[in-house]
Amino acid sequence: MSSKGKAPVTPAVRALRDHHVAFTDHLYTYEERGGTAVSARELGVDEHAVVKTLVMEDETKRPMVVLMHGDMQVSTKELARVVGVKTIAPCNPDVAQRHTGYMVGGTSPFGTRKAMPVYMERSILHLDRIWINGGKRGYLVGLNPKDAAGMLEPTLVQVGIAGDHD
Repeated sequence: MSSKGKAPVTPAVRALRDHHVAFTDHLYTYEERGGTAVSARELGVDEHAVVKTLVMEDETKRPMVVLMHGDMQVSTKELARVVGVKTIAPCNPDVAQRHTGYMVGGTSPFGTRKAMPVYMERSILHLDRIWINGGKRGYLVGLNPKDAAGMLEPTLVQVGIAGDHD
């Protein structure tokens, strides 16, 4: 997708509009396996403010959404402890797509196919603005993190680890 053009109307966009959440559209050229480093560079924003949407599951295959700063990783061991399960691991991309309705690389926490618990790194709320996937590869939405939290009603956690180990 080019960096120019009309923003898509995805289930995420419809959900944001239904909840009267103010957001801005940000299209960029998607790069396979580029992650938040590419989107931050393309949009000229700090990668710490680009929030990645991760679909994970516990040992019973119960899915959950984890929102983390783009420049940090999730301590799955700490998250499992906080959630009260034995283990947590990322979902297989096909499984994640079935749960959310979005392709990996375009996963948004808004407008998912299936309702899942959402866990948000607490420090995301300290930011003035975040950029998060709008439901399509190469498309982020910018919004106030408190508006995202109000809509998603996440459990706030502190499970981030510094550095990108993808």
